[in-house]
Amino acid sequence: MSSGLPDSSRSANASATTYPRMVGDIGGTNARFAFIAGPGTGLSHIDTLPAADHAGPAEAIQAWLKRHDLPVPYAAAFGIANPVSGDAIRMTNHSWAFSIEAERKKIGLQAMRFINDFTALALSLPYLTDEEKHAVGGGQAMADAAIGVIGAGTGLGVSGLLKCGNAWVPIAGEGGHVTISTRTDEEAAAVRILSRHYGHVSAERALSGPGLLALYAALGELRGQATPFDEAAEISEAAVQGRDALCVDTCNMFCALLGTAASDLAVTLGARGGIYIGGGIVPKMGEFFIASPFRSRFEDKGRFSAYTAAIPTWIITAPYPALTGARVALQSLDAAA
Repeated sequence: MSSGLPDSSRSANASATTYPRMVGDIGGTNARFAFIAGPGTGLSHIDTLPAADHAGPAEAIQAWLKRHDLPVPYAAAFGIANPVSGDAIRMTNHSWAFSIEAERKKIGLQAMRFINDFTALALSLPYLTDEEKHAVGGGQAMADAAIGVIGAGTGLGVSGLLKCGNAWVPIAGEGGHVTISTRTDEEAAAVRILSRHYGHVSAERALSGPGLLALYAALGELRGQATPFDEAAEISEAAVQGRDALCVDTCNMFCALLGTAASDLAVTLGARGGIYIGGGIVPKMGEFFIASPFRSRFEDKGRFSAYTAAIPTWIITAPYPALTGARVALQSLDAAA
């Protein structure tokens, strides 16, 4: 991947005073960190720690530094699966609640920045190579047009990029919590079952790891079929291998609903620069996802079907794109150097 992202500093000597640095991608399940030794160097010591094993970000970071015998960096930037507004963060899908400034002091960093994890992912998109994304369907990206990104994991992340002069500006939103849209009677019936449990059914309630499990249970209830699997990974694996018909149908429904959500994002942003699919679930589906109803549902937009059919969609296959995005977020240090 593009881990050797160049830093836009006025001079290597000036920006070197703000090194070493670290970047991270903190989700509801895992926290991944990487080290940047100096200007123009790649990401190193990439490692993943279970978030539940640590009391907060500072403890996880300190454990990572100790594990790899690394010095405390000068600066750090982290994508986190949560809204970021002000100093206080309380994670939606994890127990961590903390003050950014208090964590900075605890670690001993001179500068620390948190951004939404899908804002970080969006920032990485211009740096993806052709080998780090896989096309699903047709379409042609329009130069300098808005770009969207959506991805299912522990939750559902949504973001985008808008061109402003020569720079790409990310959108920090919470589009995973829009109300889910259905297109078939069975999808609507499954969502009604989810509504009994949750009241409001956001896109994330179905399009996430827990959401895939909830869809599976709802579809089993509708069809009067047993639902022996109790992990999302088991359901997707059984579907990909064609071992269980209910799992296949559940994952196809998941992909179709994701296609609708992605096309909603495309027309809302005017994302004629393309829609990228991230998160931990879809890339593991591989050819199953490509053959799924995702793309046909993406193009199923009534009077705007020609509009969405012209928009390309890609699966992000780069291993650590959010770390690249977090590195981009630190470039303000170079501009100030």
